[in-house]
Amino acid sequence: MISIDITMVMHIVNMIVLMVVLNAILYKPILGILEQRGQKIEKLDGEVVQFEQRARQRQAELDAKIREASNKAKKALDSARAQAQAVGAEKLTVIRKESDTFKENQMQDLRSQIEVARKELQGNTAGFAQAMAGKILGRSLDA
Repeated sequence: MISIDITMVMHIVNMIVLMVVLNAILYKPILGILEQRGQKIEKLDGEVVQFEQRARQRQAELDAKIREASNKAKKALDSARAQAQAVGAEKLTVIRKESDTFKENQMQDLRSQIEVARKELQGNTAGFAQAMAGKILGRSLDA
Protein backbone atom coordinates (compact mmCIF):
# COMPACT_ATOMS: atom_id res chain seq x y z
CA MET A 1 0.00 0.00 0.00
CA ILE A 2 0.87 3.62 -0.31
CA SER A 3 2.09 5.30 2.77
CA ILE A 4 2.15 9.06 3.14
CA ASP A 5 5.36 10.14 4.65
CA ILE A 6 8.12 12.65 4.02
CA THR A 7 9.30 11.01 0.78
CA MET A 8 5.92 11.54 -0.72
CA VAL A 9 6.02 15.22 0.13
CA MET A 10 9.56 15.45 -1.28
CA HIS A 11 8.41 13.81 -4.48
CA ILE A 12 5.56 16.31 -4.75
CA VAL A 13 7.90 19.24 -4.05
CA ASN A 14 10.42 17.77 -6.48
CA MET A 15 7.71 17.51 -9.18
CA ILE A 16 6.58 21.09 -8.58
CA VAL A 17 10.17 22.36 -8.74
CA LEU A 18 10.74 20.31 -11.90
CA MET A 19 7.61 21.78 -13.48
CA VAL A 20 8.66 25.32 -12.59
CA VAL A 21 12.20 24.75 -13.87
CA LEU A 22 11.02 23.04 -17.07
CA ASN A 23 8.43 25.75 -17.61
CA ALA A 24 11.06 28.48 -17.20
CA ILE A 25 13.82 26.77 -19.19
CA LEU A 26 11.99 24.79 -21.84
CA TYR A 27 8.30 25.54 -22.32
CA LYS A 28 8.32 29.36 -22.26
CA PRO A 29 11.17 29.72 -24.82
CA ILE A 30 9.58 27.13 -27.09
CA LEU A 31 6.17 28.82 -26.81
CA GLY A 32 7.85 32.17 -27.48
CA ILE A 33 9.57 30.78 -30.58
CA LEU A 34 6.29 29.26 -31.80
CA GLU A 35 4.50 32.57 -31.23
CA GLN A 36 7.22 34.47 -33.14
CA ARG A 37 6.94 31.98 -35.99
CA GLY A 38 3.16 32.41 -36.03
CA GLN A 39 3.58 36.19 -36.16
CA LYS A 40 6.13 35.89 -38.97
CA ILE A 41 3.80 33.59 -40.91
CA GLU A 42 0.90 36.04 -40.44
CA LYS A 43 3.15 38.90 -41.54
CA LEU A 44 4.34 36.96 -44.58
CA ASP A 45 0.76 36.02 -45.44
CA GLY A 46 -0.19 39.70 -45.29
CA GLU A 47 2.77 40.60 -47.51
CA VAL A 48 1.83 37.87 -49.98
CA VAL A 49 -1.69 39.27 -50.19
CA GLN A 50 -0.28 42.78 -50.72
CA PHE A 51 2.10 41.52 -53.42
CA GLU A 52 -0.75 39.71 -55.15
CA GLN A 53 -2.87 42.87 -55.05
CA ARG A 54 0.00 44.95 -56.43
CA ALA A 55 0.61 42.36 -59.14
CA ARG A 56 -3.07 42.41 -60.13
CA GLN A 57 -3.08 46.21 -60.12
CA ARG A 58 0.08 46.41 -62.23
CA GLN A 59 -1.30 43.80 -64.63
CA ALA A 60 -4.49 45.86 -64.99
CA GLU A 61 -2.43 49.01 -65.61
CA LEU A 62 -0.30 47.18 -68.16
CA ASP A 63 -3.40 45.84 -69.93
CA ALA A 64 -4.87 49.35 -70.03
CA LYS A 65 -1.63 50.76 -71.47
CA ILE A 66 -1.49 47.99 -74.05
CA ARG A 67 -5.10 48.68 -75.08
CA GLU A 68 -4.36 52.40 -75.28
CA ALA A 69 -1.23 51.82 -77.37
CA SER A 70 -3.13 49.44 -79.62
CA ASN A 71 -5.89 52.01 -80.12
CA LYS A 72 -3.33 54.72 -80.89
CA ALA A 73 -1.57 52.45 -83.37
CA LYS A 74 -4.87 51.58 -85.03
CA LYS A 75 -5.85 55.25 -85.28
CA ALA A 76 -2.42 56.13 -86.70
CA LEU A 77 -2.66 53.28 -89.20
CA ASP A 78 -6.18 54.32 -90.23
CA SER A 79 -5.06 57.93 -90.56
CA ALA A 80 -2.02 56.95 -92.64
CA ARG A 81 -4.17 54.68 -94.80
CA ALA A 82 -6.74 57.45 -95.36
CA GLN A 83 -4.00 59.92 -96.16
CA ALA A 84 -2.38 57.47 -98.58
CA GLN A 85 -5.73 56.88 -100.27
CA ALA A 86 -6.29 60.62 -100.59
CA VAL A 87 -2.83 61.13 -102.06
CA GLY A 88 -3.35 58.15 -104.37
CA ALA A 89 -6.72 59.50 -105.51
CA GLU A 90 -5.18 62.91 -106.11
CA LYS A 91 -2.31 61.43 -108.13
CA LEU A 92 -4.77 59.27 -110.04
CA THR A 93 -6.82 62.35 -110.89
CA VAL A 94 -3.69 64.16 -112.10
CA ILE A 95 -2.65 61.14 -114.16
CA ARG A 96 -6.12 60.86 -115.66
CA LYS A 97 -6.09 64.55 -116.58
CA GLU A 98 -2.67 64.18 -118.17
CA SER A 99 -3.83 61.06 -119.97
CA ASP A 100 -6.97 62.81 -121.23
CA THR A 101 -4.89 65.79 -122.35
CA PHE A 102 -2.40 63.52 -124.11
CA LYS A 103 -5.26 61.56 -125.71
CA GLU A 104 -6.94 64.77 -126.87
CA ASN A 105 -3.66 66.03 -128.32
CA GLN A 106 -3.11 62.74 -130.12
CA MET A 107 -6.70 62.82 -131.44
CA GLN A 108 -6.20 66.41 -132.64
CA ASP A 109 -2.96 65.42 -134.38
CA LEU A 110 -4.70 62.44 -135.93
CA ARG A 111 -7.61 64.61 -137.11
CA SER A 112 -5.23 67.13 -138.61
CA GLN A 113 -3.32 64.34 -140.39
CA ILE A 114 -6.62 62.91 -141.68
CA GLU A 115 -7.65 66.36 -142.89
CA VAL A 116 -4.29 66.86 -144.60
CA ALA A 117 -4.55 63.41 -146.19
CA ARG A 118 -8.14 64.13 -147.28
CA LYS A 119 -7.13 67.44 -148.91
CA GLU A 120 -4.23 65.75 -150.67
CA LEU A 121 -6.48 62.97 -151.87
CA GLN A 122 -9.16 65.42 -153.02
CA GLY A 123 -6.54 67.46 -154.85
CA ASN A 124 -5.19 64.35 -156.53
CA THR A 125 -8.59 62.81 -157.20
CA ALA A 126 -8.78 64.09 -160.75
CA GLY A 127 -5.28 62.77 -161.50
CA PHE A 128 -6.11 59.41 -159.93
CA ALA A 129 -9.37 59.24 -161.85
CA GLN A 130 -7.58 59.89 -165.19
CA ALA A 131 -4.89 57.36 -164.38
CA MET A 132 -7.48 54.73 -163.41
CA ALA A 133 -9.59 55.40 -166.45
CA GLY A 134 -6.49 55.16 -168.62
CA LYS A 135 -5.60 51.83 -167.09
CA ILE A 136 -9.11 50.55 -167.46
CA LEU A 137 -9.42 51.73 -171.05
CA GLY A 138 -5.92 50.79 -171.83
CA ARG A 139 -5.05 54.12 -173.38
CA SER A 140 -4.10 57.60 -172.23
CA LEU A 141 -6.79 60.21 -171.68
CA ASP A 142 -4.55 63.23 -172.02
CA ALA A 143 -6.24 65.70 -174.25
